[in-house]
Amino acid sequence: MAEYLTIALSKGTLLKPTLGLFREVGLPTEGVEPESRNMVFTFENEAIKYIMCRPTDVPVYVEQGAADLGIVGKDVIVEQGKDVFEMADLKFGYCRFVVAGPSAMQGAGIKDLNYKRVATKFPVMAERFFRSQGLQVEIIKLHGNVELAPLTGIADVIVDLVSTGATLRENNLIEMVKIMDSTTRLVSNRVAYRTKHGKIQPLIETIQETVKGGDGK
Repeated sequence: MAEYLTIALSKGTLLKPTLGLFREVGLPTEGVEPESRNMVFTFENEAIKYIMCRPTDVPVYVEQGAADLGIVGKDVIVEQGKDVFEMADLKFGYCRFVVAGPSAMQGAGIKDLNYKRVATKFPVMAERFFRSQGLQVEIIKLHGNVELAPLTGIADVIVDLVSTGATLRENNLIEMVKIMDSTTRLVSNRVAYRTKHGKIQPLIETIQETVKGGDGK
């Protein structure tokens, strides 16, 4: 009986470019659709299995060994700090972590944020950033629409992921500081990388070469 290679895929916006990349590198994708209700896709001939996860769950499945590999944003990796190998930058799904505030704060510097209240869905990332700047802030964790926080007065600024910045502008918020860039990454379970090295390493190399080729390098 063949030993399967199990890959955790992020549902949502990352799935379509992930499947496009998989087709390029010769991985099976037949029947794997964003609209599908299936959670597991098994390809017996190729000994490949996909499990569909919320992006925030991918590092958990990989760390725990339920998946050998995973596709997930750098933002999730940094926020969760799971014990996984980061194997490749896939170059898609670009966004950036920023500190943003009301337009009235235009021109304010990072030091002006000392003792401010910061709303975010990424408390670990936010806390680490402000501590690295020698600033003390109050972190307020929210689970959605952090742009509301300055508008309602529960926070002075926010830390959030943005891609185009349109949502910030719609809510009269401005980017004050960029913390870091985030793109989609291929991660591996540490044990699986050793025990299935003969199957994982060639795939990683093929993916890396394909991504570089698509990047014009």
